Amino acid sequence: MKVLLVHNEYQIPGGEDVVFRQERQLLTSFGHQVVTYQRSNQEITDYSRLKRLLLVKHLVWAEDAQRDVARMLDREKPDVVHVHNTFIQTSPSIYAVCRKAGVPVVQTLHNFRLLCPAATFYRDGHACEECVSHGLQRGIRHGCYRGSRMATAAVAGMLATHRTLHTWARNISGYIALTEFAKRKFIRGGLPAKKISVKPNFVCPDPGMSLEEGSYALFVGRLSHEKGLRTLLRAWFHFRNSIPLYIVGDGPLRLELEAYAEAKSLSSVRFLGRLSRKETQDAMKGALFLVLPSECYENFPMTIVEAFAAGIPVICSRLGAMQEIVKHEYTGLHFTPGSSADLAYNIARAWSHRARMRGMGMTARLEYEHKYTAEKNHALLMDIYRQAIESRWVRNLQYDRRGDFINVAQNQEP
Repeated sequence: MKVLLVHNEYQIPGGEDVVFRQERQLLTSFGHQVVTYQRSNQEITDYSRLKRLLLVKHLVWAEDAQRDVARMLDREKPDVVHVHNTFIQTSPSIYAVCRKAGVPVVQTLHNFRLLCPAATFYRDGHACEECVSHGLQRGIRHGCYRGSRMATAAVAGMLATHRTLHTWARNISGYIALTEFAKRKFIRGGLPAKKISVKPNFVCPDPGMSLEEGSYALFVGRLSHEKGLRTLLRAWFHFRNSIPLYIVGDGPLRLELEAYAEAKSLSSVRFLGRLSRKETQDAMKGALFLVLPSECYENFPMTIVEAFAAGIPVICSRLGAMQEIVKHEYTGLHFTPGSSADLAYNIARAWSHRARMRGMGMTARLEYEHKYTAEKNHALLMDIYRQAIESRWVRNLQYDRRGDFINVAQNQEP
């Protein structure tokens, strides 16, 4: 199969970039032909002031990206186009040229951008779905994207424009939701249920199961408001430095968190900064458990599956996709989101029942082998691609009442 992968990188690297690279490698390793169209929001740093002002138009309809993709479709003639991210430089304009060329499109829903301008369903320290229940104007009122009403209005305008054009319903053959939880949210938000398949992320290569006893707790991720790190450090204050905590990652809250740890004399908390993939895997293997205190839904935290692959259980918020991926008392523990007391209770419980946690780690490893390997993921991805290709023919050709084929490309689709 020949696949055109499309991905727009953010200015700050994240999990979506990792998944894009992993799926590209996955397809190549299984013998598929892969061509890529990549853009980066780093391009914006070199823009003139005038060009930055034109970004609002570009966000909605990027003519340069549309031309580029049209040429690639004509030259490469892929069987399917798989889009990971179009925000900002690529824009949803590319879907129209794919439809015109008759090439089916599969879109991975890495975040909630199609329903929420901030893409997170998170505001003021709690989950928020007002843009789904009351309309996109709620996001503008709150300035949910980058704390700016003007920037949020630009993103909301893009979403509203493409809803009016029926881009999401007509020009995309199939969607990949990462969890059943996310699928339910997108259906509630208006995406066609029959077009959404569930395929989780995966870890490859297999890092192997840890053989260590585990001598500390570990957090891995971006140090930002929605990740629940203030709750994490407040919980650690209860332990009087009796339990080591390693924090891997960087972000806008790092200085504040380091200052809090110093003010509270939390000498058992170590900030390791951003580590390489190999260094992060080594840190995983030395941990007794991973802590994920996020206060947003999270779509599919890669760190959970990376921990499972290493045989490390996860203590996470009882919220969103996290409580779906981590099974309470089997592959980890759940705690009440935002509650430092409940988190501290579960941390203390885990630390004092180390054998039980190692047992959960073994169950987590089995969960990885059953659901999150490259082989399992490839099989799911091929099924989704085949469905998208088949739906193209069903969409373009169908029987009328006399049994004759009619072309419905010019008619409204269901």
